[in-house]
Formats: sequence, C-alpha cells, structure tokens
Amino acid sequence: MKTKMTKAILVAALFGASLGAKAQTKTTRPSDGIKLSVGVETGLGLGNFKDTHKANLGASAQADLPVAQQFYLNVNAGYVNFFGKDNVLGTGYSAPDIHVLPVMAGLKFFPIENLYIQADAGAAFALNKSTVNYSNSAAFLYVPQVGYQFSIGGKSFIDAGVRYEGTSSFDGNSAYGKINQIGLRVAYGFGL
Repeated sequence: MKTKMTKAILVAALFGASLGAKAQTKTTRPSDGIKLSVGVETGLGLGNFKDTHKANLGASAQADLPVAQQFYLNVNAGYVNFFGKDNVLGTGYSAPDIHVLPVMAGLKFFPIENLYIQADAGAAFALNKSTVNYSNSAAFLYVPQVGYQFSIGGKSFIDAGVRYEGTSSFDGNSAYGKINQIGLRVAYGFGL
C-alpha cells in the first residue's frame, strides 16, 4: 500500500511539474499588429575587416509585420559608417571610412514572450565605392540576431539585439572586401 501511494504521489508530482513547465514555456505574445522601430547601431569588426576598420555607428528603421502566432516578417533599412583605421598593420596607410546603406528583409520568431530570434538577408550598398576602391557597389548581406523587447508602456518598447553581420566581397574574391562584425542595435519601437 505504501509503495502504491508513493508511486501515485510521484506520478501526480511529475504530471503537475510537466503542466507547470509547459505553462511557463508557452508564449502569450499575440500577433498584435504592425510594429515600427527606429534605432542606433554600433559594432566591432571581425576577421580581416578588423585589421582595416574600427567600430561603426549608424541608424536604422524597421517594420515588423505579423504573419502567424509568434512570427513576424520584417523589413529594415539604414545607414552605417565604418570608421577606417590609421596606420593599418604598421604600413602608414589610413583606411577610408566606408559608408553603407543596408537593405534587408527576414523573419522574427518569439520562442517566449519578448525574447526573439531574427534572421535577415538583403543587400549592402557601398555609397562611397570609388573612395574605398571597391569593384562592386553592392554585396549580399546576412544578419542573424537575438534580442529582447522591453515594454515601456502601452504599445511602446525598447528593442535591444545582438547580431552578427556579414557580407560577400565588395571587391571580387578579396577577403579584405568583406564586412564582418558583431553588432548591437538599440531601438525605440511602437505598435500601430
């Protein structure tokens, strides 16, 4: 009798724990309409890009359009200035700043409320191609990101995301024609 009671309590406890865990992981985020955000971006170069360029600073605007529960289609455009380094690798050469206009679209998924995973792809346009001696004015751009939306009342929020940004080469197959960086975007957002 004692063994049966112990098993019954154990089964009930496991059942209760599984319901509690499922309730905690279930998102309550509705597809609550179109969201717009405007923010600042910064980042640090990676790979060969860090040899020639320091941090960057830019701004972007993004629209998130609900397509299903927890999923949004997003479009994003902005402007980013990558600051060139002086005396690159001790050569005396000063790399010019690179002015880029990124335009991309992608998907944003909220696995739990306010926490999201986003993947974007598009094109990065070098606005000063001749100054930086690029052979191409555009390159393929890909941006995986993870972030969090902090509610600040009503339909307003602060969106903070950490991302990796990479491009194909602006200069043929040259590794120095690629932009690779780890970045941060902090934006003010609101729902319509």
